[in-house]
Amino acid sequence: MIEIGIDSFAASGLDTNAGDAVHSQRSMGQLLDRIAYADEVGLNVFGIGEHYRKEFLDSAPATILAAAAARTKNIRLTSAVSVLSTADPVRVFQNFASLDLISNGRAEIVVGRGSSIESFPLFGFDLNDYDAIFAEKLELLLHIRANEVVTWSGQYRPALNQQPIYPRPIQNPLPIWLGVGGTPQSFWRAGVLGLPLMIAVIGGETRRFRPLVDLYRRGWAEAGHPADQMRIGLHELGYVAETTEEAIETYYPGYKETFTKLGKERGFPPVTRAAFDAQVGHHGAFLVGSPEDVAAKILRHSEALGGVSRVTFQMDIGLSHHHMMQAYELIGRKLMPLVNKATA
Repeated sequence: MIEIGIDSFAASGLDTNAGDAVHSQRSMGQLLDRIAYADEVGLNVFGIGEHYRKEFLDSAPATILAAAAARTKNIRLTSAVSVLSTADPVRVFQNFASLDLISNGRAEIVVGRGSSIESFPLFGFDLNDYDAIFAEKLELLLHIRANEVVTWSGQYRPALNQQPIYPRPIQNPLPIWLGVGGTPQSFWRAGVLGLPLMIAVIGGETRRFRPLVDLYRRGWAEAGHPADQMRIGLHELGYVAETTEEAIETYYPGYKETFTKLGKERGFPPVTRAAFDAQVGHHGAFLVGSPEDVAAKILRHSEALGGVSRVTFQMDIGLSHHHMMQAYELIGRKLMPLVNKATA
């Protein structure tokens, strides 16, 4: 079985007729409605990202997920990702242990370094320590997960001396995934540590990650972790409509606007329709199309990587609340049964 879910950055939306607080309130309410609906139609997991920009409302993901926990029964609730480099691992663990209690054991954490850097100056961290901070804080987070009373010392956080960390979660251990981009060190680290792997695929061909996934598997095996506990996930841009043509025409305008703006910030070339069509095509990374076409693509991606355990859609690129609700229904009612039947 391949778990299917949604990752959201809690896009604030755009409403020139309302003040910031008014349209943020509306957008947050709609997001919680979507999470509740995702649970209703049978999706397996819902993730909330972590950003520090005006266009996103997800600077406190555990708070959003806790609100969602009160309105859902079955869907797993996770960060996507928690920017651990600029967070306190003690508070991250406490927040998600609390979420686990509120949700009756449905909480997860995906930790990563994040693709945005706004949190570094905001919380007073040096970008020159980008990787070292993350490695140290991940070590501490895993130590807290394994030990109720913690003694630990490091370079980037005050030492802990026989400090009890509460609350403790229902799940033991609380699931912690490692979110990765494309660096071999990250894949190897996840394998050696025995952590589930969540790969952010935002372009290119998904099959290009196969050598890195194999590196993850090798690290996992050499560290002696049980083979049946290995899990690999894909976070991909996507949208599902009744037909592939409808999905493409609905999704492309928001994609073009979002990534053209992002490209100006990061020095990427402007978005072209030809490049987009290539990503939607047979080998491209985007999961945009009808339930049947996207289900088939998910199965191809899984086969290309030697098997995956989870796939999450990222839709926060200008789609309306109505369109996303329709997509959730199609994913839950039509796409998931196709994938489940093929992987039974």
